[in-house]
Formats: sequence, structure tokens, C-alpha cells
Amino acid sequence: MGLTSHKVLALSALVAVAAIAGTVWLWPRLAERTWAAVLGRIGTIVGTQLAVMCTLGLLANNYFAFYSSWDDLLGTGDQGPVTIQNRLDGRAHGVQRLSAENVRGTNTVGRDAAQVGKLERIRIPGASTGLATDGYVYLPPQYFQPEYKDKRFPAAIAITGFPGDAKNLITKLNYPGTELQLIREGRMKPTVLVLMRPSPAMPRDTECEDVPGGPKAATYFTADVPAAIRAAYRVADGPGSFGAIGNSTGGYCALKLALRSPDVFSAAVSLSGYYKAAEDATTGDLFGGDAHRREDADLTWRLTHRPRPAVSLLVGGSREGDGDYYGSTEKFVAAAKGGQTKVSSITLATGGHNFNTWSRMLPASLGWLGEHLTDPR
Repeated sequence: MGLTSHKVLALSALVAVAAIAGTVWLWPRLAERTWAAVLGRIGTIVGTQLAVMCTLGLLANNYFAFYSSWDDLLGTGDQGPVTIQNRLDGRAHGVQRLSAENVRGTNTVGRDAAQVGKLERIRIPGASTGLATDGYVYLPPQYFQPEYKDKRFPAAIAITGFPGDAKNLITKLNYPGTELQLIREGRMKPTVLVLMRPSPAMPRDTECEDVPGGPKAATYFTADVPAAIRAAYRVADGPGSFGAIGNSTGGYCALKLALRSPDVFSAAVSLSGYYKAAEDATTGDLFGGDAHRREDADLTWRLTHRPRPAVSLLVGGSREGDGDYYGSTEKFVAAAKGGQTKVSSITLATGGHNFNTWSRMLPASLGWLGEHLTDPR
């Protein structure tokens, strides 16, 4: 029986009910002051709690689609390469450096940056919006090599899900280590990575929107962040030099930024991203009651009713195990057909809404993004 099977959930619930009933029935018999009785009481309490927690965990997993199978949960599933399918063509203010950090699996602090690159923790203030957030920047080895001393590099903003911390992009997904390996294998051009969380106005989930009377999150990402990064690092400023990639909320943001600001973001990747802005207690009223603004934040609606910009997009996720992801993605891809917006896709057979699924897609996704950014000489 699969992890998300209703039979597994029913069996777990039955075991939990039986454990509670058994505890009630056994408790009077365990009232003696002996070691055996004490251990029996402890055992029944622990067993009952484990059974109940297991049932609650299964319920949460089925609702939020964190893991789609036992292999997905245990990390023992297919870890082979993924295939990208082309779906449409028939075939500022200065960044404040806070500290140097280590790339997971590669101790960069104290090592030659020309060999392994450099990861810095930074704070990015917004000149036009007054917003600010902490993040990380990864500078590839070539950034420090003498032959590249005058080169300006393409850059990509990597955005995690809400309410995730930017550090998840290092500790969970290992963007820097993945890029380093891809560069060494000749599968990616050296690119400056800017690792960020999806909202510069925490704890509010801004969904990368300019909120009426509230934080201008879209302007922060499209104007403030690129300007600050270019002012602080040797990042190119020509057309096609900036991209975006993200998971979950970050994936939605990446697509939205490219579709709305193609002059800034020429390519974007969404890993298990959605296509319509969330509206809940964490977002508040994002649109000031304006139905047109709400429609405009629906990316599938936008592709259908607005001019389709000349950008390249990659959408990645699973056919089964991640709620309605596959169906909504098919609608998004269909809406893009016939226009200048080019969409490619990665479709895993199964995979939940979790870091294991995104890690499987990340190497191919980063390589694709590097290919679609301009590499100034």
C-alpha cells in the first residue's frame, strides 16, 4: 500500500483508536506500584502517542502533498537524470556583506576561491521601496580567476518557498554545490547566484506583488535587487543577463517576474510552483479588492488575455503526488502556445511537494537556466 493510500490512513487511524481503547482498558491493571506496572504505563502512553502522531502525519502529508511515496519519504526512489521537454516549438544601494559561508560538501572558507568559488551572506536594501532582506550570493570560481578579471557574469535570483529561509537553498537544495559541479562538468556557464526568501516584508507573504498601500515586493525584486547586485558585483547589465528560479512560492514568483518584467528577467524556472496567487491569513488582501489585479496575478489567465512576452520558461514537477500540479501545469503550457513565450518542462512520474523532489530536478534546471542567459564576453 502506498504512502498516500486511503487504506494506509484508515489502518493507521484504526491502530490509533485501538491503542487508545487498549490504554483505557489496561490502565486499571497497571495501577500497581511495581516496575512492571510503571513500564507498562509508560509503554501504553508512548505507543498511543506514536499511533496518533502517525495518523496526524499521514493526514497532513495527504493534504499538503509533501511526500508521494515511501521511496520519496525515505529518499530511496529513482535518482536518475531528468529530461527537459520543449513544449512549444514543435520540437543601488550597496549590498551589505555580512560574512563568508561554506558551500555544503565543500569547505570554501579559507580555501582558494578561484577553485571552489565563494559564498557570502548579504543584506539587500531596496533603494526605491525601502524594503530589505537577508540572503546569500554565490560567486563561481571564474569570478576570481585572472583571465576573467574584467568579465561581467550573468546572474540568477533563486527564491525559496514561503515561509522558508534563504539558507534552505544551501542546506536543503545546495544551489552553490550544484552549480560548482555543473561548471566542472561543462554543463553550465559560470553564473552569479543570489539566494533569497520570497518575501521582503516578513512575516507577510507578499506573493511578489506590489500590494496597494503595502509593501512593493514586485518592485523590490525587479528593480532594487538587480540594481543592488550589479552595483556590488561584476554582474552584466545587458538584455538576457538576469534570470530567476524558485520552488513552490518561489517558483510562482520566478514565472511572474519573467512574465511581467521580461526586460529584466529573460528566463525563469519554476519547481513545483503554482500559477495563481495564494490568498490566506499570511497574505492578507494583496489586491486592494481590485478584481483586475487579482486576475493579472493568475499566470494562466495572463497568458490567455495579455500579450505573451519573449521569455523562456521551464516548469518542473511531478505527474502524481503533488496535488493538482500536473493539471494546472498542462493548462499553463496550453495557454502559452502560439505566442513568443517559450515553455519547456520536466515531468517526474511521482514526487511530493518537498526538497527531495526539487533536488532531483535542480541540476537539469540550473543547466537549462544557464543556457538561456546571455554570457557577455
